[in-house]
Amino acid sequence: MVHYSLLNGRKHYGPDSPRPRHIDIAEVQTAEGKLYLFVAIDRTSKFAYTELHPKAQKMAAAQFLRNLIAAVPYTIHTVLTDNGIQFANRTTDIYAFIHIFDRVCDENNIEHRQTKGETSLDQRPSRTNEQNHQRGNR
Repeated sequence: MVHYSLLNGRKHYGPDSPRPRHIDIAEVQTAEGKLYLFVAIDRTSKFAYTELHPKAQKMAAAQFLRNLIAAVPYTIHTVLTDNGIQFANRTTDIYAFIHIFDRVCDENNIEHRQTKGETSLDQRPSRTNEQNHQRGNR
């Protein structure tokens, strides 16, 4: 099976290619109060899947992944997240059970990778907004 083809010297991925889907959480203020926006983005096709949840907990993250798997018309091979408690055990939890997010990944043959440093989806725009606010650029 071909996972990608070359177009104009660049890799063009098909829908079943093993490229990672990025998953992240952003806090949003609504008329109802604070909610958490779970976001999954396929950076190649620009497909985005979102859900609002009242809490940003590991069970919500696991359910979001289950819903994402059911919603997309292709097989997800890899997900990329930060190392937030919603997606991974803390390094101090050396005797903890396998994280529920990892269990959902394992049940669906999905590789779970974690980013290192500031590479999550919402950190760069947030930092830019903070810098603009500090400079008085609104």
